[in-house]
Amino acid sequence: MAKEFKLTPERLKALQDELNYAKTVREKEVAELIKEARSFGDLSENSEYDEAKTEQGKLYSRIAELENILSNYVLIDESQMDNDAVRLGCTVTVLDKEFNEEETYKIVGSQEADPMKGAISEDSPFGKAMMGKKEGDDVTVNAPSGPVAYKVVKIVR
Repeated sequence: MAKEFKLTPERLKALQDELNYAKTVREKEVAELIKEARSFGDLSENSEYDEAKTEQGKLYSRIAELENILSNYVLIDESQMDNDAVRLGCTVTVLDKEFNEEETYKIVGSQEADPMKGAISEDSPFGKAMMGKKEGDDVTVNAPSGPVAYKVVKIVR
């Protein structure tokens, strides 16, 4: 069975737009690069041709990846969720008990994760530990560096 990708409506639209761009505009750009590189002569010693073919391979790989995601996604319906507990698509503010610092994260599907921007995957140790927790709950996250204790301060839909 294929892996299901959990997507918000915004992420679904972004992936559909990316696929459309890749199949229309970008594919033609890469084809033009290959055509131009061929005009330089001997293909066995033509680095421009090699680079263009490599770019084409990356493009086709990304198109296949996008098509796989878009044929196996599940839309996150935030209206059907328990408003009191941490779920996909919500933003959770936690208190790091060791450092007494508040941190805010958005819990997202694996395709949307971007830890540098505070978007944490539900599949990560933090995401798994937070799922289903309510405001005021103490949570221990089994991080690679060892257990980290948090307290759920606020949950926002």
